[in-house]
Amino acid sequence: MAELPRDRIYVGASGHVVALEGSSGREVWRTKLRGRGFVNAGLAEGRLLAATGGHLFCLDPVTGAVLWDNELKGLGFGLMSIPGSGGAGALEAAAVAAERQRRAAAAT
Repeated sequence: MAELPRDRIYVGASGHVVALEGSSGREVWRTKLRGRGFVNAGLAEGRLLAATGGHLFCLDPVTGAVLWDNELKGLGFGLMSIPGSGGAGALEAAAVAAERQRRAAAAT
């Protein structure tokens, strides 16, 4: 599993997931998913997940590559929720921990 980038915002819209630099809003990558319309995207356990058109996708948060998808047969095409521990607080904590680790490595 890829390490989460520090300054990223992930947006789901119109059948795509887009990664933006949080500090500038610059687009880093864009991935087209099967299907169109509403995309629910979120982080759960360090994974970038996106749901649209009855499919759940797992994307590499660094490159946007689709790692896997599951059509969740028999569950229809309604909205999906993606609960997880990857909210803004978890990302901030991960970024702080990574910066501490970097500083400790640089000091030795």
